Amino acid sequence: MGYFSSPDLHNHEQVVFASDSETGLKAIIAIHNTSLGPALGGCRVWNYKDGDQALRDVLRLSEGMTYKSALAGLNLGGGKSVIIGDPKVVSTERMFRAFGRLVDSLGGRYIAAEDVNTTPRMMEWVRDETQYVAGLAKELGGSGDPSPFTAYGTFVGMKSALKKKFGSESFEGRKVALQGLGHVGMYLLDHLIDAGAKVVVTDINKMKLAEAVAKKGVTACGLEEIYSQDVDVFAPCALGAIINDTTIEELKAPIIAGAANNVLDNYEKHGRMLVDKGILYAPDYAINAGGVINVYGEFETYSEKRSFQRCDHIYDVLMEIYNRSEAENIPTMEAADKVAEDRIRDIGRLKQMHRSGSRIFNR
Repeated sequence: MGYFSSPDLHNHEQVVFASDSETGLKAIIAIHNTSLGPALGGCRVWNYKDGDQALRDVLRLSEGMTYKSALAGLNLGGGKSVIIGDPKVVSTERMFRAFGRLVDSLGGRYIAAEDVNTTPRMMEWVRDETQYVAGLAKELGGSGDPSPFTAYGTFVGMKSALKKKFGSESFEGRKVALQGLGHVGMYLLDHLIDAGAKVVVTDINKMKLAEAVAKKGVTACGLEEIYSQDVDVFAPCALGAIINDTTIEELKAPIIAGAANNVLDNYEKHGRMLVDKGILYAPDYAINAGGVINVYGEFETYSEKRSFQRCDHIYDVLMEIYNRSEAENIPTMEAADKVAEDRIRDIGRLKQMHRSGSRIFNR
């Protein structure tokens, strides 16, 4: 059955494979669920080793977007897209305009946005071919860089984890191990420092690492040493699947809360391992929803203030997840799934009733 038997294919509505000989475009768009609205999700460019790896990534990320939007209270479904190739080679206008035509062919079922190795400029090229693109520069009527909102929402979510674990959301005297100093990581670092946390950082980019140490007054450690730091919070803000059989044994932090996607290599297995070890995990698609919350503002009259206010809701959502996890003795990822699925089912049902002309109340 090939791709139809992929273990990461979880009731996806549509998966589109595209190849354009003229531009060299090789892309996959995955639409997971549109019960709450059109599938919104970023387009990332990555030099995957093969098609199977690219498919796994896009399937997992698109499913995560469904749950992320549902938990954030947005009227959006989940989707994702990947362009396969070396970012230094394929990041051209021709390539992204070809991708824009692909997005347009789906008639609004999928809305593209910025992601790993894509920029607002690339999204402008996509917009030249389709209206179904979001996350544009403010000058073009968009919401601009989503990183500050993702970082702020993650910071808010970290406070909820502190409250649940220690009874206080204060960062004063708390120690945080921050993995990754990209756009989101640097904004998050500022929030942590301002809140009084002591932070140890690591990043694959040694120049960024040196800059953080020199300008922010933080401590640096090696890439593999970050897991074993004696801290209160481990904050993954780089690549996914970094919590696995090996790293769980190294962890000393009683909390994992960060902005990275798909943090758990196997969320059922490793989610249970974290519970058994007494580690509180803030589900990634709940805590890092700030970016999509901000992009959602483009579908209304955009307000930066309103986007930040919506990010505050992440605190309450995570507390609901923690409490459900505790009450049902299940990993937090499983609890998050249930909270999201409740909204998808309930609100999706209302939308279906509206479309069919059914009445909810009968006399």
